[in-house]
Amino acid sequence: MAVALMWEARAAGGRGGELLAWARARTLDPAPARRETFTAPVDRVLVITWWDAELSAELPELPDPPDELLHRDVHRWRFEPVPG
Repeated sequence: MAVALMWEARAAGGRGGELLAWARARTLDPAPARRETFTAPVDRVLVITWWDAELSAELPELPDPPDELLHRDVHRWRFEPVPG
């Protein structure tokens, strides 16, 4: 089974580069099978980690960044791949 964990945050005004650097510096133990990092307009940062696990498994997740880096709360979701 596989699961993808999505972590998305919007940086406080003009702090997108700092938020991106903060997210990229976070390590997870154990490490995921795959990790992808994206940026989007309005200083948003998205990290997707892929795991060989069940949807309900206890997995390490990125923590919340320091409040001063955030425009709003972090969003987190879990997804399962759909066959076919």
